Order: sequence, then C-alpha cells, then structure tokens
Amino acid sequence: MKNEGRKISMVTCYDYTSARVVNESGIDCILVGDSLAMTMHGYPTTLSATTGMMAMHTAAVAKGAPSKLIIADLPFLSYRKGLKPAMDSVHKLIRAGAHAVKLEGVRGHADIVKHIVDSGVPVMGHLGLTPQSVNALGGMKLQARDNAAVDVLTAQALQLEEAGCFSLVLECVPSEAARKMTALLKIPTIGIGAGPGVSGQVLVFQDLLGLNPNFRPKFLRTYAGLFESVRTALNAYDRDVKAGAFPSENESYS
Repeated sequence: MKNEGRKISMVTCYDYTSARVVNESGIDCILVGDSLAMTMHGYPTTLSATTGMMAMHTAAVAKGAPSKLIIADLPFLSYRKGLKPAMDSVHKLIRAGAHAVKLEGVRGHADIVKHIVDSGVPVMGHLGLTPQSVNALGGMKLQARDNAAVDVLTAQALQLEEAGCFSLVLECVPSEAARKMTALLKIPTIGIGAGPGVSGQVLVFQDLLGLNPNFRPKFLRTYAGLFESVRTALNAYDRDVKAGAFPSENESYS
C-alpha cells in the first residue's frame, strides 16, 4: 500500500463485539494495544498491562475479526528480561490469534527484534512518544522537538527497519519530521499525532467514537458522540423500567 501511494487505516480494538464491527468495516488492520490497560481496565497508564491480559484480549479480537490483520502489543518489560521471556510472550500472543507483535523503542533490544523476525513473526516498531516510557519521558509529551532529537529518532527508525520491522508507529512527532522519516524508510509508517505525511493513521477505538469525552488531544478527531448516545439510551431504558412501560405485553411470553 505504501508503494502504491494508498493510505493505511488502523484502529485499536480490545473485545469481540467491537472486533465484529471493525471486521465489517473498511479498516485495514487492528492493533490490540496495551492501551487496553487504560480503556478496558481503568489503569492510569499502559504499564499495568501483562502478557496474560494482552493474550486474553487478542483472542477475543481474533474471534471477532477473522479477516483483518491483527497486531498485538508486547507489554511493559516483557521484551526486556532476556530472549526466552520475550519469546514466551511473543508465543502467547501469536497463539492467541495475533498475526504480528508491536514493541516500543529499539535501544537495548534490537537483537530481540531481529530474533523475533527471524523466528517468523512480523514485528511493528513504535517510536516517538512511547507510553511504556512515560515515567522516563516526564509525561505524555510531543517528542523530537529539535533537529538533534529528530536525527536520533531517524537513526532509531532506520535501525528498526534494518532489524526487520515491517512497519513503524510514530506517535506525537512533528509533522515535517514524520514526513521526512516516511520518505526515507522503505517500510510504512503509521502515525498518531504525526501529521498527514505518514503512510497511515491509527486511533483508539473508544476515542474516535467519542466514548471518552474528557480526552481531547490535538491529534484526535471524533467521528461519533457515542458516550452521550449510550447514556441517553440507558436513561430511556431506566425511565421505561421504573414507569412500568418495559416490557410491554408484546415483549412478554404467554
């Protein structure tokens, strides 16, 4: 798709019901992101995601979206404890139904990336704002804000490509820097807060559908207002139950 100049669409997805909807859409691929620790489990960061948690959600998504490319996140530190623990985590995610895995950064684990790829598992990289490093980065902030930082990020992108990554997420990176990196790399780039000059885009399912109304970063476009729609429906149901209007005779068995 990158070679043909066609943009790639990706969304996060974490459960069977949502995956069924995505499976019936034109979306190209699904990321079972470690952001599920926040969106599905209520943790403040992605750091609480575990391999077991990721495998459970990946299995649910795989059942609901059998015709989509599914990429699963390797969670915090799962690929930093040595080769065997990393490969055990990869094995669990692929066995759960993922077609590929994603990991953040490259410093200190380029050899792990290459080993995973050489083992027959496609790997997606992730640079820029890497949420698993939120404490080291001092929060969720725009990355590569000067030329020196852009040079470092570009070198890391080339290193991931050399290690065998088939694609790369760029998160919260200045638009021009992301455009230049996309032109330099052979592999496609998927942006989130990286402007229009990348190969494709990814957004969190709940965010683009307006299910998280208090989350309004600059890069987010909401395509529906489901939080209010769902709340309105629940309140209508509540009123009907309390008024005795539901169920009606037609909704009851004789």
